Amino acid sequence: MPELVTTIQTGHEHLRSVTCLNEDKIWTSGWTNDIKCFNSKSSLLQTIHTKSGYCPYDIAVDSDGYLLYSDWSTRSVYKVKNGQTEELIRLQGWTPNQLCVISTGDLLATMFSVDFTQSKVVRYSGSSEKQTIQFDDDGKPLYSGNHNTKYITENRNHDVCVADYKAGAVVVVNQDGKLRWRYTGNPQVTKNEPFKPFGITTDSQSRILTSDCGNHCIHILDQNGQFLRYIDNCDLKYPYGLCVDNNDNLFVCEYNKGNVKKIKYLT
Repeated sequence: MPELVTTIQTGHEHLRSVTCLNEDKIWTSGWTNDIKCFNSKSSLLQTIHTKSGYCPYDIAVDSDGYLLYSDWSTRSVYKVKNGQTEELIRLQGWTPNQLCVISTGDLLATMFSVDFTQSKVVRYSGSSEKQTIQFDDDGKPLYSGNHNTKYITENRNHDVCVADYKAGAVVVVNQDGKLRWRYTGNPQVTKNEPFKPFGITTDSQSRILTSDCGNHCIHILDQNGQFLRYIDNCDLKYPYGLCVDNNDNLFVCEYNKGNVKKIKYLT
């Protein structure tokens, strides 16, 4: 049975994203221009303000432990290094959405076109674009074309997993960008509201966890998209961004409450 370990009160209004810095520290962000670092005892360790003064769309930590954030107002991704904020990537005609640093150290970013009609995933090495994932083998878009949230993560088998909120689907492609499967909710044990995934993360056993905000629960899937179980007992309210640390502790953002809940879900 999943067990609530601790609740970290972040003070964020509309808490969206959480990312693990190490075993004891997390970064958090919401609909304001401050990005906050907490330890597991709920102590605020550091606050960083975005360069533009607007809220970040998402945050991530690179392989050197530096904070990255995406900024819709400048259409850029920034790195915060030794207290200095530097522009890492600036886009033309596209706006960066959600971010994920993968096992190779590369950055995956979901993004949408400025006319809100297309979405894609781009892989970067440093500032250099290395791969674009946008269409299936039939030339159809893999992701819904809009500016809605598309959190992204890499699984241990190098699959790229996107929670496409508007499509009501988790969309998983292999490392070459070929569609493997889509998950649109569990038909056997349905919840009250339609499945609309927000946050997404993976654990040491290649399971995929995705937050079902409207149904106040987390879906756990295996690496082939088979539903395993829900986490629906920890009094979760509007779960949003997710991350898992190296010990398979799950951190869940509660959007309206501004809390991060740390949950031990492995038995």
